[in-house]
Amino acid sequence: MIRNTAFAVALATTAMTTSPAWAADVTLRYMSFDPVQLEQEKPAIAAFEAANPGIKVQAQALPQKDYWPNLSALAASGSLPDVMMMSSGYIQQWVEAGNLADLTSFTTSLNLAGYTESAVQVARIKGGLFAVPQSWQGPVLYYNQDAFDAAGLSYPTSGWTWRDFLAAAHKLTIDKNGDGNPDRWGYSVFGRYAQTDGWVYRNGGRYLNADATALQPNPQAISALSFLTDLVVKEKVAPPPKDMEGVRYQDIFPLGMAAMWVDGSWSISNNRTVIGNKFRWGIAEIPLGPDATPETTRAYAWPDMLAVGATSKNQKIATAFIKHMTDGSRSAKDFRGGKVPAFKEVAERAEWLERDQQPGNKEVILKIGQQQLYTGFSKNWDAWRGYGASGSGGVNGELDEVFNGRKSLNDAVKSFVDYGNGVLKR
Repeated sequence: MIRNTAFAVALATTAMTTSPAWAADVTLRYMSFDPVQLEQEKPAIAAFEAANPGIKVQAQALPQKDYWPNLSALAASGSLPDVMMMSSGYIQQWVEAGNLADLTSFTTSLNLAGYTESAVQVARIKGGLFAVPQSWQGPVLYYNQDAFDAAGLSYPTSGWTWRDFLAAAHKLTIDKNGDGNPDRWGYSVFGRYAQTDGWVYRNGGRYLNADATALQPNPQAISALSFLTDLVVKEKVAPPPKDMEGVRYQDIFPLGMAAMWVDGSWSISNNRTVIGNKFRWGIAEIPLGPDATPETTRAYAWPDMLAVGATSKNQKIATAFIKHMTDGSRSAKDFRGGKVPAFKEVAERAEWLERDQQPGNKEVILKIGQQQLYTGFSKNWDAWRGYGASGSGGVNGELDEVFNGRKSLNDAVKSFVDYGNGVLKR
């Protein structure tokens, strides 16, 4: 049970004017895969308890590596929590397994119009609504403003093309003694989804077929992967991953080893910690590809959501708790760095924009949310993408082999398609 009496009493009077009175004492079980976030949520949970006499919230958080096995075990035993955090990457298979409650009958109380619509759409499956988005995030282009200034380059804009990006990457790659080992690279890329897939989807590319049942990369996807391969192998403005062994991939940009880098907006927090005041930096959208069209191109982003267990006997109360934990009553300070509140009014507050910290242009992330989002997820996404012990033949590792010059892109695509389709047939 989580209590914060002083905070709760301060908010109780206002909150109780809109909160229903429940007929009996209820303990609501809440499970999260973000221990840090749960600490931030304690005052909000206490306020919900104070506004709803008789309701106690029993909250637990586990790291993601432990969360999903534990949640799966609870599902198998028929004892899922009333409310649980749900990932965009797993919601489809959890719905198919019958583990999540359909919240459609509660939508009139949720004020869904207040949420980022594209994030809500991720939870709409087979005509039902199986979660409510709490926050969302996606990849952005990070760039070293000091390096751009020194090279006489203008900062990236939403109108940047791949040609603009490549020209800048060449100017930003610095080899002071001409030994072929740059002192600073123009860019850095690995085979991970957050580094590569934004380029694919911003070029109108797709890995999956229309109903997400098979890997079937389209020409636009291959074009994007070819462009990224050339950055390393042909243009030599980005290092092969093998040359970066011993350095965390997320530290290459903040350590000043590369002037540009694409990764999830969540890396804002790590950048702030590692960079400190050593250089100025900003963010931009990933450049649109030459094959991009309004009909095929999507912004790459995904929400983290709150869902209700299908076996919960307190679904109405659980839905009220989800509303409280996701809507305009939340503090923007609870969503640090690049984690964007799904409730639009909260994301637009000055507290979230954090003008006193780098980057000074976080509104770029909000512009991404105004577009149609594409998550790229399917069932068993983590396996075909190349995560976990069973994912050694997935996209991640195959692309790293290409970037390392050990394999052709055509051979790598054939390998991860064959492997991934075996995964999807399980």
